[in-house]
Amino acid sequence: MITEPAIIVNQVAQLEKDILENLYSIQGKSRDLATTNDWYMAVAYTVRNRLMKNWIDTLHGLMDKEVKLVGYLSAEFLVGPHLGNALINLGIYDEVKEATQRLGLDLRQLMDIEEEPGLGNGGLGRLAACFIDSLTTLKVPAIGYGIRYEFGLFEQQIRDGWQFEVTDKWLRFGNPWEIARTELSFTVKIGGHTEHYTDEMGLYSARWIPEIEVKGVAYDTPVPGYQNNKVNFLRLWKSEAIESFDFEAFNRGDYSKAVDEKVYSENIGKVLYPNDEPLAGRRLRLSQQYFFVSCSIQDVLRLHELRGLPIDQLPDSMALQLNDTHPSIAVAELMRILIDEKQVDWDRAWRITKNTFAYTNHTLLPEALEKWPLSLFASLLPRHLEIIYEINSRSLAEVKSLYPGDDHIARSLSIIDEEGEKYVRMAHLACVGSHMVNGVSDLHADLLKKDVMRDFYNMTPEKFIGITNGVTPRRWLKLYSPGLSSLISDKIGEGWLTHMEDEIIKLEPLADDPAFQQKWQETKRTYKNELSIQVSRMSGVRIDPASMFDVMVKRIHEYKRQHLNVFHIIHLYNRIKKNPGLDIVPRTFIFGGKAAPGYHMAKLIIKLIHSVGEVVNNDGDVDGRLKVIFFPDFNVKSSEWVYRSADLSEQISTAGKEASGTGNMKFSMNGALTIGTMDGANIEIMDAAGKENFFLFGLTVEDIQALRKTGYRPFDLYQNDEDLREIIDRLQSGEFSRGDKHLFKPLVDSLLGNDPYFVLQDFHSYADCQQNISNAFLDRSHWTRMSILNVARMGKFSSDRSIREYCNKIWNVKPSY
Repeated sequence: MITEPAIIVNQVAQLEKDILENLYSIQGKSRDLATTNDWYMAVAYTVRNRLMKNWIDTLHGLMDKEVKLVGYLSAEFLVGPHLGNALINLGIYDEVKEATQRLGLDLRQLMDIEEEPGLGNGGLGRLAACFIDSLTTLKVPAIGYGIRYEFGLFEQQIRDGWQFEVTDKWLRFGNPWEIARTELSFTVKIGGHTEHYTDEMGLYSARWIPEIEVKGVAYDTPVPGYQNNKVNFLRLWKSEAIESFDFEAFNRGDYSKAVDEKVYSENIGKVLYPNDEPLAGRRLRLSQQYFFVSCSIQDVLRLHELRGLPIDQLPDSMALQLNDTHPSIAVAELMRILIDEKQVDWDRAWRITKNTFAYTNHTLLPEALEKWPLSLFASLLPRHLEIIYEINSRSLAEVKSLYPGDDHIARSLSIIDEEGEKYVRMAHLACVGSHMVNGVSDLHADLLKKDVMRDFYNMTPEKFIGITNGVTPRRWLKLYSPGLSSLISDKIGEGWLTHMEDEIIKLEPLADDPAFQQKWQETKRTYKNELSIQVSRMSGVRIDPASMFDVMVKRIHEYKRQHLNVFHIIHLYNRIKKNPGLDIVPRTFIFGGKAAPGYHMAKLIIKLIHSVGEVVNNDGDVDGRLKVIFFPDFNVKSSEWVYRSADLSEQISTAGKEASGTGNMKFSMNGALTIGTMDGANIEIMDAAGKENFFLFGLTVEDIQALRKTGYRPFDLYQNDEDLREIIDRLQSGEFSRGDKHLFKPLVDSLLGNDPYFVLQDFHSYADCQQNISNAFLDRSHWTRMSILNVARMGKFSSDRSIREYCNKIWNVKPSY
């Protein structure tokens, strides 16, 4: 009988052998000539090969007629680096680490060299990645459908405090985790016109004559479940020309025209979220969305037919989730295929479509609810516009029967926005064409019902629910916080990694254990030391690991209120300048996040952070008590250093603006305490952790509504509040802008003029709360107790719990593997 240690030794030896074999046979390098990237690729292929049997078993399972699949349609999948996640989920991290050591390699260095896949931007994409991970871990068959972007959003570089966008060439060295399914491709039509005719059965029919056709080729990426031998996958579509080279044009000497089709077709999948300010950008963005949706729906119907099931059973064999409005054109696309290509009558097609789709809304911001000018939509998708008009006509007929004579309701619920220039409202299309609509936190779902989609909710209240977001504890704790994860597992076992909502609470009795508190503090201090070294290498700024790490990393946006955080820094700076001997708790303020390329105010906020940091970090009066750091190009890869090191998590968006948030969950899972408003999932985090372990401040949604009714005058606050006046006057003086008194004028004018996100109104509540935080931080035992309790009570915020709710409340899906 072979003992377990012997098995491990054999496994390590085989891994070592396989890594060398892949170095020779795939990379074509000897040990002496191999670069670090060559070694990374060899290790990655070695690990991927160990996924293949499970993956093939999964593919066979998709053919089971009794199994209901989940198709998750998302414009983003911010999966993060694959290698570490695969090692954790396969349960071979230690073995691969030893095998690489035998080869004279550093596994950590190999993991660090991996390019982060440029497939997402922020919380939406990270959520989608967590959901696919949880679906596999819960043994639910699923396919994530999206776009294989050649370039990511952008690589953020900071020059003199300003954001500059550089091409994110994440595929430049290849991607060992994907498999090109070149035999699996679909044709996607774009532009042109429609023709209407009567077919041989005497039925009225439509034919779409496109201007151009593009090919979508499938690239599959495995997503392993946590130590359960199951593998789901992402199916990402690459855009290609059907005929990539016009030989006739080339022979005529028209070399540019010879590749016109190739250039146009490949542009569709070039970049995540092209700038949609110019018309060309809007055309490209809508083309992108339709491209990946069309390929995905065609693939869904292909799988359905392969399983030998009648078309009417599609809702029973496949649940398709629309992740935000980006894929909502899928409603019209499925209708088009069913009616025009499958000759299904309208009523049957609509029943199939509506029962197949469900829609997740992710925003309360009107500008984020996508709508497309009618003229643009007609030029790209003429047949879909006809179908949408018919859907709208039938939907409004139902509305008018329920609300006779109420034109306001009809206008509110119309898929076509008739006010001024006409638009197609994609959230309306998704809502009408889905059997369920969900918000992503309790507050968000409530506000959808009361505000954003009030009239839809009043008409069909049974289809609206809330399912609070979650994140996977495998990546955000076990992989990225191995010390904290081991500390937890040593005390309560590892069951929390797959049943966090039931198991992590067992940590709670240890919150008052002095020995456990000490180990907790030592683990956090180790992480803070590591981040301090990273910051020093990155920026040259030395920070004190003993200071409070006050962290705000998220997309830069006015509603998220990074500038409120900066105002507090200036406020502390002002106090020190007045009293250089002031006794305050030392703080290191850490920011990170990207601004949309066309969002000038967000870019100005990034400049503000750097400008204030330049002054504060170099002022002798401050004497290191305040430090301001900006973490450039913040992403999943760099987040490893940040989440686990934070003492304080800044979740300070204006109440009623953040749908949920997921960074707030990652911070709390890693033991950071939260300062936050009554917004998004903050409310549920506070309820779970306990109000005494959460630092709450600011206006509520109801306060804001009341203030708007009575009239909000931010300039009066400026005039009457000495602290605010000192902060703003200092900004206007040029002290933080090397004498330029006009640099921050747009930001100041916005705040004094209308302050749409109530920064000035919330400032004193925020500053007072921050003083309470400083006082709490001085009591290390009590702070550590609160930190442990935050982790112990975060079970609800595992993405496993979220997915179980989707399975039970929306998809009617059970584990099948």
